[in-house]
Amino acid sequence: MQFIRNLPLIVILQGIGAILMLLPSLHATLTKNHEIARHFFYYSLLFIAITGFLSLATNGRKPKSFARSHLLALLATFSVLPMMLAVPLLQSIPELGFFNAYFEMLSSLTTTGASVIENPREIVESLHLWRSIVGWFGGFFMWVVAIAILAPLRLGGFEVVMGDTNSNQVSDRQIAMKTEAADRLARYTLDLFPLYVALTGFLWLLLVFTGNSPFDALTISMGTLSTSAILPNAQAGNFTVYTELAIFVFFVFALSRQTFSMDRGRYGMSALRGNIELRLAITLILATSVALFIRHYVGAAEEDSVDDLRGALRAFWGGLFTVTSFLTTTGFEGSDWVQVRYWSGLQTPGMILMGLALMGGGVATTAGGVKLLRISALYFHSRRELQKLVYPSSVAAGSGKKQTLMQRGAYISWIFFMLFALTLALVILALAETGQGFEAAIVLAISALTSTGPLALVAAELPIDYALLPDNAKAVLMVAMVLGRLETLAIVALFNPEFWRM
Repeated sequence: MQFIRNLPLIVILQGIGAILMLLPSLHATLTKNHEIARHFFYYSLLFIAITGFLSLATNGRKPKSFARSHLLALLATFSVLPMMLAVPLLQSIPELGFFNAYFEMLSSLTTTGASVIENPREIVESLHLWRSIVGWFGGFFMWVVAIAILAPLRLGGFEVVMGDTNSNQVSDRQIAMKTEAADRLARYTLDLFPLYVALTGFLWLLLVFTGNSPFDALTISMGTLSTSAILPNAQAGNFTVYTELAIFVFFVFALSRQTFSMDRGRYGMSALRGNIELRLAITLILATSVALFIRHYVGAAEEDSVDDLRGALRAFWGGLFTVTSFLTTTGFEGSDWVQVRYWSGLQTPGMILMGLALMGGGVATTAGGVKLLRISALYFHSRRELQKLVYPSSVAAGSGKKQTLMQRGAYISWIFFMLFALTLALVILALAETGQGFEAAIVLAISALTSTGPLALVAAELPIDYALLPDNAKAVLMVAMVLGRLETLAIVALFNPEFWRM
């Protein structure tokens, strides 16, 4: 174990990726797809051997800066590692081409879930299993990295609540915190991996009991826990209401890290009741769902179908499920979401779904977007400023955490929001230069930066097929996916000259 802890993070991840290739190889063997099994088995052995040589060459080498080393490792994980993961996929689907295979794996690893496979139903289950495994692993990786690396660096949303600092640069003292990042990664991996597997397995059992095939249930459960929404055979929009109810319960793990990690010593419902992210998420979900229901209720009244109680209930549930799904940046479309328009005669509002995806889920979860904690900080600060306009001599009430959110938290959140908005504008312009229309460019940019690939299928007037996009547009989206997963503050830290002089 100590030998592994002394290895660079990217080497460890390469070894894990090589071992994971054995799973689709085993599945292909059991389903008698022997050629696919050989591809994954041989490349697994090859990359395991390469990992062994790299381990011997790099073991025990201490970087000059832990902070720089780990941020670069994160960048390499989302830019270089998909190249390795794409090799067996490319060998199994030669017509896909390396560029598209790389896009597919990068999209899966960042939990975006945007696929360039033209005819997914013609692809064998083992290859779809590989896509789901990569997405599932990418979700777990973000769980661990956020707490073990980004939190000490005051990045990934933790900068909002971790107090003041006298310097803009990141210090090695922050990343160490009396233990090296390798020890923190090992500890949190051992703590969270059994929970991650258990939650996935429990959801799998529920989905099997609700009528899904074991394979479909497995991919749906992995796509839900990782918020990747990778669905090989079962298609979003065709779920039964019982399947949606099971999935809906597990969306909570993408709304706040305190649903699965009580690392501050608070346990049970008392910790969740005071959770700012969960309270905001519930408010947004209920308010948006009710607003959508009223909108479609008015439309149904004009269509003389307002007395259709079953249609009304389906409309409300379709809105509730879909709103929650896109707020968590999963991107599952409820089966009743499409049925709503037949009840009311109105189009489903894609702009609202894009807004929900932009807000995103909780800090240190698998969800993307701006994150609920930053939204909360901006909300508290705005409310306080309005109070001061009405009552200039008033004194702000609230706990120390709330005071931090209203002051420094709001300041940092505003900086992040402006950087995110600037990045979004640049990505939209870049996509427009590739020939994409204004609407398509906006939808694609938001889907990539928020890790919500299915957004392209439901938010635009017509579904956008990733497979039909030109290569230069796909290249822009790949950069956006990495930026969205790492977040702009981490990228800015990498380009800070003081950061490189440490």
